Amino acid sequence: MRKPLEIGRRVVVIGGGDTASDCLRTAIRLGAEDVTCLYRRTEKEMPGGKKDRKMAREEGAKYRFLTQPVKFIAGADGKLAAVECIEMKLGEPDAKGRRKPVPVEGSNFSVAADTAILALGYWPDPIISKTTPDLETHDWGLVSVKNKATGQTSREGVFSGGDCVTGPDLVVTAMVGGRKAALAIDEYLKNKK
Repeated sequence: MRKPLEIGRRVVVIGGGDTASDCLRTAIRLGAEDVTCLYRRTEKEMPGGKKDRKMAREEGAKYRFLTQPVKFIAGADGKLAAVECIEMKLGEPDAKGRRKPVPVEGSNFSVAADTAILALGYWPDPIISKTTPDLETHDWGLVSVKNKATGQTSREGVFSGGDCVTGPDLVVTAMVGGRKAALAIDEYLKNKK
């Protein structure tokens, strides 16, 4: 039987999309007393829905804007104790009109935390495509899959799913891709005996 998830009393969620709102609300429902979203831009630039943020706030979540996490700090027991952050300011707009966050020198501060949740969409590390022979990738290093039902890639015995295949997407999409790949990996290994 699985043990209940232990998240501690203080939770920080890093990110500004709908997944971040889901994580905030879930942390509160799991019993966290102090739940804070850290986001490097202002609320105006957040990609997540206003309705989801409103519901998260109603349940007790807090937000710290113009805040960029830079380091996780361990306590004496080796577990997370705090997240070191730096204040940001918005710079000039880019070609698309989006203002880039710029660090404010010397503004580092810490936020106490027992758990940090990274609610960010990821692009694959470019080192994967550069160092893995016979692995086909496309666009910004996304891994090509030959079989969407299994996550089988162009390289035998290598399976992939989640943001590595789709680009930044929903957590649920990544979980489905991961589960499909895990089942396919298990089947592949059983047949290799």
